[in-house]
Amino acid sequence: MLGHTTHRTAVLWVQTMAPAEVAVAYRPVEQDTTGATRPATGGRATVRTGEDHVARLVLSHLEPGTRYAYDLLIDGVEAERPYPLEFTTQPLWQHRADPPAFTVAVGSCYYANEPVYDRPGRPYGGDPAIFARIAALNPDVMLWLGDNVYLREVDWWSPEGIAHRYGHARAEPALQPLLATAAHYATWDDHDYGPNDSDRSYILKDAALETFQRYWANPSYGVGGVPGVFTQFQWGDADFFLLDDRYHRAPNRAPDSARTVLGEGQLRWLLDALTYSRAPFKVVVLGGQVINPVPVFETYAAIAPAERERLIAEITAREIEGVLFLSGDRHHTELLRLERPGAYPLYDFTSSPLTSGASNYPTREDSPERDNPLRVPGTLVTERHNFGTLTFEGPRNARTLTLRTYDATGALLWEHRIAEAELELPDED
Repeated sequence: MLGHTTHRTAVLWVQTMAPAEVAVAYRPVEQDTTGATRPATGGRATVRTGEDHVARLVLSHLEPGTRYAYDLLIDGVEAERPYPLEFTTQPLWQHRADPPAFTVAVGSCYYANEPVYDRPGRPYGGDPAIFARIAALNPDVMLWLGDNVYLREVDWWSPEGIAHRYGHARAEPALQPLLATAAHYATWDDHDYGPNDSDRSYILKDAALETFQRYWANPSYGVGGVPGVFTQFQWGDADFFLLDDRYHRAPNRAPDSARTVLGEGQLRWLLDALTYSRAPFKVVVLGGQVINPVPVFETYAAIAPAERERLIAEITAREIEGVLFLSGDRHHTELLRLERPGAYPLYDFTSSPLTSGASNYPTREDSPERDNPLRVPGTLVTERHNFGTLTFEGPRNARTLTLRTYDATGALLWEHRIAEAELELPDED
């Protein structure tokens, strides 16, 4: 799996079936005068596998904006793959050109069936061929929005069980071509953290965190002594802020005054990082919905309404431009838009599910979400597996972001375009 990728570095994650020496030989792919590709001199990185037979190789001294081909060797023997092994470093456009166009694929709620440990009856996990549909779009980044694996009852009471579930989901054959080419980043929600609706009281939270760190090649995990999976990365001219909605979360039935999703340390970091950022698009990623005003299930409004209001109020008071939210969890997809007097609207793009059971809850007669006042018309997707993309393009100071949702066959269901100027504060008279 390709992980965190910058102008001059890339991380490759590998899991083997037994302890081994893992090597990656990589080389830039250059164009000759006829337009054909030819390999050029590259480099090599080697490391021994560790826990769970996982190895992480950091490829350094790469060149910006360069496509690299690579070969994977296990104990000196090439591990051939029936798909391309290539990646591209981020271009050095700053102070030189307009920002590059790029696409980020997004999704949540990936359930990989394992019948011996699943509930009896109809399999809960759907066709993993959806990952081939994502790969076919050639995204630069794949952003996992949480519930990226589903821990079962046999998993969440031991560190070994948690690790088994991560490894089982990661080994899905249909997933491999996507893992090998797009740069992958992730946060989590309850099902890849612990039991359903789990919180900071989960006794194996540190084992869950260690497993997440082992299986996801994010740039960092927590900040300034505050633990968790939250982190930040930049791609092109967009900043992405991945949040942790579990490690510091109070129980859902805690007294109102004690309810928190992020915790004070993480919330302070997020607000400071957003304030510092100069990106025209600041994409904040949380496992659960942020903007949804309906207090159902585990929406922010249901679990910690005061903290939600504080977050929105601080974004307004600090005059932070360009903020929009990404979320998963809900087993349906929708785009919500919150109007703010005197400020730009806040969007929340919920994308779910990839393969787990799809819900029809928002369309039911008894659902308080049936006529959600914030829902952008035409964006509700229920009862089908789906994924999304975010495409950033256009010249400097006139960038656009196009949100799209596709079904499991790759058919486009809807798209919504947001201009950079739409997420700016109005000019003062």
